[in-house]
Amino acid sequence: MYQKHYGLTELPFTLTPNTSFYCDLEGHRAALEVLLTALRTGEGFIKVVGEVGTGKTLLCRKLLNELPENYVTAYIPNPFLNPDELRAQIARELQVDISQASSQQLVTQAIQQRLMEINAAGKTVVIVLDEAQALPSDSLEALRLISNLETETRKLLHIVLFGQPELNERLAAREHRQLRQRISFSYHLQAMTVHELARYISHRLHIAGYKGAPIFNGRVVSMLHQASRGIPRLANVLCHKVLLLCYGEGVYPVTPKHVRTAVDDTEDATLPKATWPWWLLGAAVIAGVAAVGYYQQWFVGGDM
Repeated sequence: MYQKHYGLTELPFTLTPNTSFYCDLEGHRAALEVLLTALRTGEGFIKVVGEVGTGKTLLCRKLLNELPENYVTAYIPNPFLNPDELRAQIARELQVDISQASSQQLVTQAIQQRLMEINAAGKTVVIVLDEAQALPSDSLEALRLISNLETETRKLLHIVLFGQPELNERLAAREHRQLRQRISFSYHLQAMTVHELARYISHRLHIAGYKGAPIFNGRVVSMLHQASRGIPRLANVLCHKVLLLCYGEGVYPVTPKHVRTAVDDTEDATLPKATWPWWLLGAAVIAGVAAVGYYQQWFVGGDM
């Protein structure tokens, strides 16, 4: 690989949501603040939505790492579960023994008992579901019913949903209006700006151990932003490929040619066809008009 070529200690642009590479982008920072504030104020349901590749899973793991010790977490990365499976998964995450539970009612009672024990110890339970748009409709309803577990003064658990925009479409259905009304905090993750992408690339290279001169110039970053639309996952794919291309050629700085080659090899990444810059095109038009005027004056005018 190109690690030795650039003096890196690890690969900087992998697709694994590694929190050590977390970059404090404005959108992610704002989302994390919303989540922590909502949990501190005791809200039941919290929702974070973002397009594919915008860093939801990384933010999810960052949240789990940032929560103080007085929170007990249950993390469900793949919620494509029916109601029985969902309750069983929550029970396992909370270390509830349901082996002797002969019905789903008994499973729910066992979970409630465990929640009350945690509450009595002065702690709060947070259930975090990634890819929440995959939850079946009956499981969404089961999740709402689980959220009803509470004491006279406080809720026994909080639920954080991370999902793609399809989650909003699912919740917009009439059958989920009760759950929708319980979501008191919501945040929509946006793609990176070109300036954020420049900082993102520099940050990941620094974390990976790079100490040399800049590799990505402004034009290259602008092309990468245009091709990736500011989506972190696509940006990672493209940056990884351009560094591979540079390594293969034995060069260090990334060039527009490397970006175009990487884009051509990447699904869902696009660049417009090469065109003249607008100012150069304008200059050419002006020059053409002037040339026509000169031609008319010289030839047409000379005949008169």
